[in-house]
Amino acid sequence: MDPFSGEGELLNITTAFYTHAYQEVLDFDTTALSAQNKAAAQILKYRAQIALGQQSAVISSLKSSKDPSSRALTALAKFSSGDASGLEDASTLADEEPEDAVVQLVAGTVLAAGEDYAKATDLLSKHQGSLEAVALLVQIHLQQNRTDLALKEVAGAKRWANDSLLINLAESWTNLRVGGSEKYQSSFYVFEELATTPGTTSPTALVGQAVAEMHLGRWEEANAALEQAMSLEGASAESVANAAVLASVLGKKDEQVQELLKKLGGQQNDHALLKDLKEKSELFDQAAGKYSAKVAS
Repeated sequence: MDPFSGEGELLNITTAFYTHAYQEVLDFDTTALSAQNKAAAQILKYRAQIALGQQSAVISSLKSSKDPSSRALTALAKFSSGDASGLEDASTLADEEPEDAVVQLVAGTVLAAGEDYAKATDLLSKHQGSLEAVALLVQIHLQQNRTDLALKEVAGAKRWANDSLLINLAESWTNLRVGGSEKYQSSFYVFEELATTPGTTSPTALVGQAVAEMHLGRWEEANAALEQAMSLEGASAESVANAAVLASVLGKKDEQVQELLKKLGGQQNDHALLKDLKEKSELFDQAAGKYSAKVAS
């Protein structure tokens, strides 16, 4: 059985991890777990630490460990802290230990984040019934605007996987991309359940709910979800980014929009929204420059 499938005694910790409730992952009591599940839970705890910005602690904990899983986690910690060698290490592991399940997930995550999509896809495709590998592959396909491949991945997994959280999330992501009120509503139900269920309420779940609400034209509901997301501890940059987009859509004052963008820059100055806005602004200036008034001397 896939140890990260979110079944059995790992259900609560995997649900917390996949909804980005990382502090709950760290607080999870593993004393009663079997040896195999305790090891899987510890890997999730290390990944949660990295997500919370505790990369140095993870690197320190694993510095004497040379097994593939530890090396993959160290590569993720290094990459997440801005150390480019983490990407190189993940690439090396993909070549040396491609059949290792943890290497597939963790090194695959690094490769995807480093935009080496071809190698990430090749590595993740070697999985043996891993729901997280499927979810990561769906994310990569959507990042590359290959909705057809994302849909194929989801459909294939639904033939052998149970009605799991990861498959529901992956299908919800593709539904938001495919579009249509029925697809948007289906995605909304998944994110709403996560956002309103004790133990899975997280900024990520609320952002998902808000995005679905926006697609359905329910602006006030979307705004309420985003405000709640930003009020929670560990609020993500995505909460702020979507709040800025919604504020612009609603025609709020430019100062309010700029304040949100400034806040986003403080959290993640290389966020995709900021990059896109900068690129569009530069293109606008170039186009406007062609039509500048020429004053005769």
